[in-house]
Amino acid sequence: MKNNYRKLKFSILLQTVLVTALTVLVGGFILNYVIDGIYNDSFAEMFVEFMMSLNMKEKSAISLYWKLIGNNKTFFIIVGFLLLFALFYYVALSKMMKYVDQIGDGIENILAESTDPIHLITELKPIEIRLNEIKATLKRQELDAEEGEKKKSDLVLFLAHDLKTPLTSIVAYLSMLDTHTEMPEEDRIKYTHIALEKSIRLGELINEFFDITRYNFQDIELEAVEINLSFMLEQLADELYGVLQEKHLACEVYVEENLVVYGDPDKLARVFDNILRNAIAYCYEDTKIRIEARMKERYVEIIFVNQGDKIPGTMLQTIFEKFYRVDGSRSSGTGGAGLGLAIAKEIVGLHGGMIHAKSDDIKTQFIVDLPLKTEKEEGTADEVRTYRRRAFGGKTGRRKRIQRKEGKGDLEQSGKGDGGLQ
Repeated sequence: MKNNYRKLKFSILLQTVLVTALTVLVGGFILNYVIDGIYNDSFAEMFVEFMMSLNMKEKSAISLYWKLIGNNKTFFIIVGFLLLFALFYYVALSKMMKYVDQIGDGIENILAESTDPIHLITELKPIEIRLNEIKATLKRQELDAEEGEKKKSDLVLFLAHDLKTPLTSIVAYLSMLDTHTEMPEEDRIKYTHIALEKSIRLGELINEFFDITRYNFQDIELEAVEINLSFMLEQLADELYGVLQEKHLACEVYVEENLVVYGDPDKLARVFDNILRNAIAYCYEDTKIRIEARMKERYVEIIFVNQGDKIPGTMLQTIFEKFYRVDGSRSSGTGGAGLGLAIAKEIVGLHGGMIHAKSDDIKTQFIVDLPLKTEKEEGTADEVRTYRRRAFGGKTGRRKRIQRKEGKGDLEQSGKGDGGLQ
């Protein structure tokens, strides 16, 4: 930043040199042509005559002149030059004050919240840039604050709506069961089951709201260990076998053998579960969902691919915001409260990774990049864990692992055996 003020320094230096030169020229002219010139003898005679008018003898008046003025001429010349320099420099300072005035105008521009950019003279270009940066930062903070307030309002609104919907159904079915004591047993079982499903859904919604609040307003600590990612992805796909069967879907998993990442197993499982459930919700019936995982140079890439309606480009980032739904509705027909992907993004960010989406007319991809372990992490991790919540539920479709041949860069695909995989 210091080097950016060269023009300003040069301008001030140039004005100082000009003031000094003007002082020397004017002072020299006055000294040579006035003081030592036409007024040299006249001034001495006037001084002597003035002192004689005060009843001082001529000899004493001449002696006093030399004692006070004549012998101290150099001192008076220096004082004269300094006074002349001060006069000229004061005039130059008045011109320099335009720099301060311009900076003041720039600050006024910021305080007035003007939409016009700040413009200063060339010498103050660095300050102009900084002031415009400050103005942009303040504007961005103001917009962020407004957006934050809007999101808080949306939080309350969506919370009320999404909790009210299943709660209203629960109350309605339970009231019907309570008032209609003669209801046939088949209908009673049916309505009891519906009320139970709505209650479970209500519990899931409340947990989602609590989770997104924790990830936004609390410092979440990761219980990071080494995770067998290959096994985790296969197991999660098997756990959703029942959900896949309802929509006549198949899930194919293509992962490298013994692919290991470093992270919190429960939270990463939540990420992959949310993404896979989202793929199931918006996937065409009688199609396949692919899960791919491979090692890159500095990170592990996990890709979830499903066939469904294209997500417009403008929505590919918005879908990771809280309460966002691609279908634009608040119904529960195709999804939840719109928090699953937002929670996934928060968790991936805590792991130092990234999540993004791609979509075209044929397929939609959700891509998660997780960084490889650092040297520090390699020194602290001493175990490899898998993630297990339930036993395998059955077949989910064709399942393949990808193995790297030792000493070769090509990949080998091998089918899994029995135990729920084909």
